[in-house]
Formats: sequence, C-alpha cells, structure tokens
Amino acid sequence: MKATMKDVAALAGVGVGTVSRVINGVKVKEITRKKVEAAINELSYEPDEYARALKTNRSNTLALILPTIWHPFFSELAYYIEEELSKKGYKLYLCNADGDPEKEYEYIQMVKQNKVDGIIGITYSDVDKYVSSNLPFVSIDRHFSEDVTYVTSDNFAGGMLAAKELVMRGCKSVAYIGGFSPFPNETVNRREGFLAYCRDKKIPFKILDMPEPITDLQDQILRFIKENDTIDGIFTVNDFMGLTVLETLETIGKTAPKDFQLIGFDGVRMAQERKYTLSTIAQSVPLMATTAVDAILNKIKGVEVPKRIILPVTFVSNDTTIEKE
Repeated sequence: MKATMKDVAALAGVGVGTVSRVINGVKVKEITRKKVEAAINELSYEPDEYARALKTNRSNTLALILPTIWHPFFSELAYYIEEELSKKGYKLYLCNADGDPEKEYEYIQMVKQNKVDGIIGITYSDVDKYVSSNLPFVSIDRHFSEDVTYVTSDNFAGGMLAAKELVMRGCKSVAYIGGFSPFPNETVNRREGFLAYCRDKKIPFKILDMPEPITDLQDQILRFIKENDTIDGIFTVNDFMGLTVLETLETIGKTAPKDFQLIGFDGVRMAQERKYTLSTIAQSVPLMATTAVDAILNKIKGVEVPKRIILPVTFVSNDTTIEKE
C-alpha cells in the first residue's frame, strides 16, 4: 500500500503539518527535518505534486522558450538550465517557439494559469504586449518596453575584443557582417563595440548589416566581398553567420585564415566534447544558465532583481585566425 503523509508523521513522531512544512521547504529544526526525511526514505513516500501545487500555488516547474532547438547554442543553454533547475528541485517545460508569436503567447499564458511558476525566454517574436514587469519572466538578450529583467553577455566589449584580436593578428581592413532583428535586443552592441574600436584606432572598416529575416544571404555576402576586395578580417554577429561566410567565400576560392581571418560570436560547439566551430567571442553558457535561473527564482520569491545583468565574454582562437606572433 502506498505510504501517506500520516504514515510519515507517525514514523517520525511529528505532526502531519510538520511533514508538510519539510516537504514544502519551510524551515524547521534540523533534528526534526532529519527525522522526517529518514521516515520519507524508509517508507518510500512520494508527495502528491498536483495537490501540493494547488495548496501552495506553486508547480515547481518553469518554462524555457527557445526560438528553435535545432541551434546548438540554444540546445546547450537548455541543457545547463535544466541541470541547474534540477539541483533546485524544479522541473522544466521546453518550449520550441519556432518564431511563432501565437505559440509564445500560449506559453506565457501558462504562468497566468499557474501551470508554471515562471518563464526564461529567448524570443524574437512580437510578444511585447504580453510581457509585463509583474510577470515572472527573465529574458535572454532581448529587452521589452516594460521593466523586464534580461540576462546578456557583454556584447559591446565582445565586439571591441573581436576587432582588437583581428588587428593584433595583422588585419589592415576589416568588416562586420550581421543581421538585425526588428525587435530591440543586445546583439546590436556587438556591431557597435566593433565599430567603436575601429574608429578609435583608425582602422578602415566596412559594414554589411541586413534586416531580418534575411533573403539571398550568400548573394549579399558575395556582392559585399567583391565590392570590398581589400578586406582581410571579418567579424560576424554570430557563429552561424560566420560559418555561412566561410562556405560562401569558398565558392570563389577564398579560405580562412589564408585569405582572410574571421571571428564569430557565441561559442557554438556541435557537441559538449567538441571544440568551437571557428575563432569566436565565446559566451559562458553555464554562467548564463545559472544567472537566468537565479534571477527567475528570485523573482518568484519576490526578491528584487536588477533589470540588466551583464556577463563577461572571452576570445577563443581556432582555425579561422592565425596565431599571434
């Protein structure tokens, strides 16, 4: 027969209310907590999570909204967020939005319906009107019209670092290649940091910045490179854009780092044990995950959280840049 809370209370020699407090993480005397936990283990007692959620108005579940699970960076972030939540006794709903604002709206409604306690979101859709400052929501990179907390890497410093590394490796004429979202987000600062360094050091630069969704990407890259054939160093808004640049320029016989050097942004790896796909400004995905989890859990508890949380980045050299002399 399945053990009940009364059975646990009887074995531990405490009241049912004390057992309930231990299960729900309410502070009790250490000796009491140990007795209750020992009784739970001995009886293999499993709390009724559904009834517990109704009583506490908490599901101990969070939702993670991703644009797509196909992207290695998003998949890695999901992995570390789930790991961190598991340590804290939370479960995770993984929501693959696929650029559909209706999907994202439905996920946001899950908070209002008490199906999840909060949301961590990477969203590039038109959902600003659904996201308010009193909603337990933590954004990655994107900011909203209301005061919603967002976690982001130091994109401006990353752009400056990319320009500095290219120049230190002998590049004389550099370029930024990227796309920009119609919705405000921190990734535009990658370009701004890159340009700021070039202007300060008087390094010649060119820009190819395309509105998203981007059409005819390879044609635009080819046309840009042919019109600016002195470019010997390229910084791209992310690693996937960098990979597209590499593939595109190979069609005209140009390879990195022989004909040009290239640095991406994100730190994409195809698997945990694999190296980075190209030289890159790497974000710390584990740090981003733990920071986002801490922020959303504090929001749920009613603890004040800063609106903007900035994390450091590092340069990682790979096959698309030469070693410094």
